Amino acid sequence: MREKQYWLFKSEPSSYSFLDLLQDRVAEWDGVRNYQARSFMRSDMRMGDEILFYHSEQGNQAIFGTARVVREGYPDFTAWDSASKHFDPKSNPDNPIWFMVDIEVAETFQRPVTLKEIKDVPQLENMGLLRRGNRLSIQPITETEFDVLILLGRGSD
Repeated sequence: MREKQYWLFKSEPSSYSFLDLLQDRVAEWDGVRNYQARSFMRSDMRMGDEILFYHSEQGNQAIFGTARVVREGYPDFTAWDSASKHFDPKSNPDNPIWFMVDIEVAETFQRPVTLKEIKDVPQLENMGLLRRGNRLSIQPITETEFDVLILLGRGSD
């Protein structure tokens, strides 16, 4: 049996915020148009994998809570809808290029964990989020990184 994996999902709050996820409880994580992030969803994510939900908006960069994968990768049908902002004419039901997963909210942090705080924690110095030029909206993290950030979000040291 495969071990649980851990992920960081980035979202602009104006597109989809943690508050939106709290209201929806379960959401399709659609519209990802980066091949590496798509491959993570298509091939690597499994039911029960844990997610940190990060707002990537300048001035509001922080992790607000956690979610988990509740449906494994499947074709992102927004790519086939010409009215969707995520439309891709090269993708179709017979040849899906883009994939998505479904996630559900797991925990709301007592307080957001800011990017500045993350940068100041030695155990997090190798996080992909902190690598210069890493703009991936979905990225793997280690269990240790996940645990450290959970403690910070819960207000524990």
